[in-house]
Amino acid sequence: MPCPNPGSLAARRAVAVATPQLARQQRPAGLVQRVAGAAQRARAQTPPQEAAPQRQQQVQQQVQVQQQQQREQGETTQQQRRRPRLAAGGLAAFGAAAAVSAALAACPEARAAGLIAEPANALSLPTWAIHVSSVAEWLIAIGLFWRYAEVSGNPRWKGMSWAMLPALGSAMSACTWHFFYNSPDLDFMVAMQAALTVIGNATCWLAAYRIYAAAKAQPGA
Repeated sequence: MPCPNPGSLAARRAVAVATPQLARQQRPAGLVQRVAGAAQRARAQTPPQEAAPQRQQQVQQQVQVQQQQQREQGETTQQQRRRPRLAAGGLAAFGAAAAVSAALAACPEARAAGLIAEPANALSLPTWAIHVSSVAEWLIAIGLFWRYAEVSGNPRWKGMSWAMLPALGSAMSACTWHFFYNSPDLDFMVAMQAALTVIGNATCWLAAYRIYAAAKAQPGA
């Protein structure tokens, strides 16, 4: 009986081990590629569900910003329309008062009737115009500070509006005293004006310092 060849047995074993590996390597690569492509297309066609709420929030924020801009533009347009009217009305009123005063001063009958009989310490029309315009400007500044506090979101500017009220009271005291021709019965208003001026200066300083301190405390200031 012939002995088996050891070399042929080893060769057979090597072939038996290598055959499955060769079969796996010889599988068609096209099938794997088609499966991978189908998976990628499925992932691309399916939108991520987590991104939908974020998109909705972004759209809502954009709509809110556009609405806010439209409201601000409308308010700005209205203010621009009102300013010429107010200026024209103020100039017309001032011109009418000046014309009436000039007419009365030039009319001997009015002077004789005592319509313009005023004491020597009476304020002239230009002086009154300065007094009234100063009070009006102060009121406008108070309103602008209040508006800026609402727009900027910094309530300390409203504190500045409140701090300006004592000085407004001081101005009104002076105008009242002059309106009654500096009557000795109203001499207490002179002391009131001085006191309100000191208080107003102190409150305005405090309000300005609060605004400065808040701005200094912000990061990057």
